[in-house]
Amino acid sequence: MNDMTNEERQLVESIADMNEDDALALAKKMLLVDGMDPVRVLELCRASMDIVGQRFESGDYFLPELVLAGEMLETIGGIAKPLIKSAPGEAKKCLGKVLIGTVHGDLHDIGKNIVSFMLDINGFEVKDIGIDVPVAKFIDEIKAFEPDVVGLSGFLTLAFDSMKETIEAFDTVGIRGGFKVMIGGGQIDETVRAYTGADAFGVNAVEAVKLCKSWSESSVV
Repeated sequence: MNDMTNEERQLVESIADMNEDDALALAKKMLLVDGMDPVRVLELCRASMDIVGQRFESGDYFLPELVLAGEMLETIGGIAKPLIKSAPGEAKKCLGKVLIGTVHGDLHDIGKNIVSFMLDINGFEVKDIGIDVPVAKFIDEIKAFEPDVVGLSGFLTLAFDSMKETIEAFDTVGIRGGFKVMIGGGQIDETVRAYTGADAFGVNAVEAVKLCKSWSESSVV
């Protein structure tokens, strides 16, 4: 996004630099006073999150910064999304459908919420089914929503067993072949991915979006 105005660049930098007050005030001005296209504002948010993700991956930022960035994006998104219906321009192309939820036994939702928001502004249709989701609810929601990707979130180590149980249930009822499964949250790595039987894991929201896009672009989803 090299064609940004000074004000647009200021919004991106404010979010990326964790200047919450400045970022929210500027976003509200753009959306509610200046009447800027909300899709454009969300694109700026996405650009800022790319910077946050790079800083996170390089070790300059840590989980608190990722959480704060997610909270800022959630607030801005809450203002922008209702305005999109009346925004001019072409309809947003849907890259695929993603069902996401925190597995049973775990009540954490910050990471899941960030992933849901980032997938949404990157062109995916997202259905978030909440926290502490029983296996049976995942199965019912999958049958009803018919997602291309299912995201299982969990922060606690006990969630690893819940993830494994949930994915095994997908096999048992014969629906596992219809979608890809990604997991995320907490100390998840390749060992945990192999243990749970997921197709892939994402260490943060940026990685989750990359995964879904790669599956979409390869026509797997």
